[in-house]
Amino acid sequence: MSKKEKIQNKENETTDTLNSTNKFLILYNDDYHTFDYVIDALIDICKHEEEQAVQCTYLVHYKGKADVKKGTYGFLKPMMTQLRKRDLKAVIE
Repeated sequence: MSKKEKIQNKENETTDTLNSTNKFLILYNDDYHTFDYVIDALIDICKHEEEQAVQCTYLVHYKGKADVKKGTYGFLKPMMTQLRKRDLKAVIE
């Protein structure tokens, strides 16, 4: 195997690991949005059931942050983008 092929294989392994490793979509608390606003966002964007959205919202409120969804980076990125478009602070960790 040539050096170029070895480098390409290593890059593919790194990309596969990044895409297959489970990450968490973390939502952070703020002092601006109402509970109903956050609950509606979690239902619309993350496809939570109402009970799950309410529980996540309480966790965010009392603990300062909560992981609201688990998946690959590629799966979570569109949700993070949509939450941010609604002025909610979300990151993938």
